[in-house]
Order: sequence, then C-alpha cells, then structure tokens
Amino acid sequence: MFRPIWTLSVRTRDYLHRYMPSNRLLAAIRTRRGLKWGIPAMLVALPYILIASICSGSAADGGPGWLHLIVLWACWNALKFIIMGPVSVALLIRARLREAVVRRHQRHDSRVEASLREPALRV
Repeated sequence: MFRPIWTLSVRTRDYLHRYMPSNRLLAAIRTRRGLKWGIPAMLVALPYILIASICSGSAADGGPGWLHLIVLWACWNALKFIIMGPVSVALLIRARLREAVVRRHQRHDSRVEASLREPALRV
C-alpha cells in the first residue's frame, strides 16, 4: 500500500519540478551562477500576490469556490520566491567563502612548490 503512494508522490514531484515554470526558475537560482539573482527574483512574488488578492476578493464576493485553490497556489509560489531571496544570499556567501578557502590553499601550495624548486644554499 505504501509503495504505490510513494511512487505516485515521487512522480508528481518529478512532474512538478520538471514542468512548472516557478520550480524551474527556483532550480536555476539555486545553481552557483544563479545565486546572484535570488534577491531580484523576490520581485516575481508580486504578481503571485496580486493573483491571490484578486482571486480571494472574487471568491469572497460570491465567486466559485475553486478560486480558493488558485489563492493557495499563488500564495505558495509567492512564499517560495520570498524565501528564496535570503536563502540565495546565504548560499552565495557560503559559496564565496568556500572559493576563498580554495584560492588560499592553492596560493599556499604554489608557494610551497616554489620554495621546493629553489636550490638549497650550500655552505
């Protein structure tokens, strides 16, 4: 019983991750090259908030009940983009610190190799 449920959830996740534009954009932001776009990508949340506001108002004024699903979808996507901004900044800082450590080790290793190549002074 658990296996079909698990398989269905994995396939649903794969489908949503592969074909939904918001998930594809967030995946691109999580790459090393895309981390710098995390804060500007927070602006993408604004249209989602606008959609949620319009649909919420329409549903409250006697519109169809399925508009609440659109409100949930829009709020969820807006939250994903709002959260991704600070997370991308933290990931970018961590990546730059790692790169600085690697550069420091490379400089140190090159200095050691250069000192080993120098001929020893004989007295």
